[in-house]
Amino acid sequence: MQYFVVMIDYGRRGREAVVDPEITRREVIARISSGEYQSISFIHEIAEDSVEDVTEAILAEAALPDIPPEDIDLQANRLDHARDLRKHERT
Repeated sequence: MQYFVVMIDYGRRGREAVVDPEITRREVIARISSGEYQSISFIHEIAEDSVEDVTEAILAEAALPDIPPEDIDLQANRLDHARDLRKHERT
């Protein structure tokens, strides 16, 4: 049997260990990328009789690419927003 333990730290409110034998590595990564899992203390992979700390590897896989501010086209964002507003005004 293999499963993951994701320890989430809520600060003064305490910690929570999310343990679900049916969750896969891919699902853990997806939940981190979506923001469902935040403030992670550690992630352990339990397989048979061994425990492995896979925190760094999974967080690296789940990391979103950094986009430098100069690469963001603010004019395009503004035009997209204006188009969306016009589209919703018609309904």
